[in-house]
Amino acid sequence: MSEFLSMGLAAHNERIRALLGQVKSVPTLADRYASIDMIADLEDLAKVPVMVKDDLQTALAHLEPKADHVTTWVFQSGGSTGSPQVGYAPTGLYMAEVYEHWKALDSTDVFVNAWSAGKMWGAHFLANAYADHAACTAMNLGAIAKAEYDPWFEFFAARRVTAIGGTPSVLRLLFGHARETGTRLPVLRKVLWLGEAWDRQLDDDIPVVAPNARRWGMFGSTETWVVGTNTPDCAADVWHPLPSQLVCVGDDEMLDFTSLHPQGLNPVLRYRTGDAGRVVSCACGTAPAVQVLGRRDGLVKFRGHLLNVDDVVGVVGALPGVARAQLLVRDYATRGSVLEVLVLADGSAAPDLAGRVRTHLLGSAFGPSIVFQRSADALEVSVVDALIGNARTGKISNLVVRKES
Repeated sequence: MSEFLSMGLAAHNERIRALLGQVKSVPTLADRYASIDMIADLEDLAKVPVMVKDDLQTALAHLEPKADHVTTWVFQSGGSTGSPQVGYAPTGLYMAEVYEHWKALDSTDVFVNAWSAGKMWGAHFLANAYADHAACTAMNLGAIAKAEYDPWFEFFAARRVTAIGGTPSVLRLLFGHARETGTRLPVLRKVLWLGEAWDRQLDDDIPVVAPNARRWGMFGSTETWVVGTNTPDCAADVWHPLPSQLVCVGDDEMLDFTSLHPQGLNPVLRYRTGDAGRVVSCACGTAPAVQVLGRRDGLVKFRGHLLNVDDVVGVVGALPGVARAQLLVRDYATRGSVLEVLVLADGSAAPDLAGRVRTHLLGSAFGPSIVFQRSADALEVSVVDALIGNARTGKISNLVVRKES
């Protein structure tokens, strides 16, 4: 039985009615909603079909959402190497509600925004919109190369930076380097994160580099925007939904979300992101709370990017000279994650096959190329005699993940 983290829909009838009208207006989705005349309560909502990414993208392409009286922003939510999947938001990116319920920054903070700003990614701009409400002093750092770490750390210390935010994979590289080089940031007290699961290595590195720093997290997607937040008193994988976000835990532990925000642009009605979760009690004592267990949809987070494994394997497998491909993610304690593309060559393969595959992936306008453009060493391509299989069954999966020392 589905479990909703909500007291009911009575205060949101207009918004629910608008969402239902939007999805019913999409020709290719209309049939599945044809029998639903109204959604009056959670029992009715439980009968509404679940949306997935392709459904939402179809709806957005038809609706072309437009904000009232302010700019409509379009951001990339991942997608394939062929075209990005998108999400819409009005100016402000709904951060007024986030700040009302989550005071990660305040006017005394000096905040460094280390989320990447390239190729329509939204996290960098979301963090800036949040900082506007805090009235803090803020700096846009974005993506930097390892050779730049030391001078930037010196700058942070000189400017008495109190807060930094980024994806855990980026934060891991920054704090890991600082720990290795003996850099200390005693004034830093807040680490904001969004975009992927918390990296446990940070629990070891942050206390050494910045003993007064604590983590503050946001959870969501480009389609839902921020769904929930947590504080230093919460477990890293436990989240408190915002009032505008109706979270449902299905029988199979798959989460779906309904956006109740009156200015919401994306028709998020029981939208399944691919994350699994369960209702839990939080150590901070605040309810409701949901523990996010990770993705179960063939998509993985790689250095903050939502990577479609089957798509990448399919694209590489279609290149001349390639018989089959496999992705191997190597998770290193110090250098972060590396994506190795294993290529099984066919009889027509030229000697430069690995180089051509790498060039193709780096040259893609969309998809994961942004990760490799700012971290070239994050991508490796190897032509192999055999792909990695299960020794017992002989089956070969498209993705293998390994922890490396």
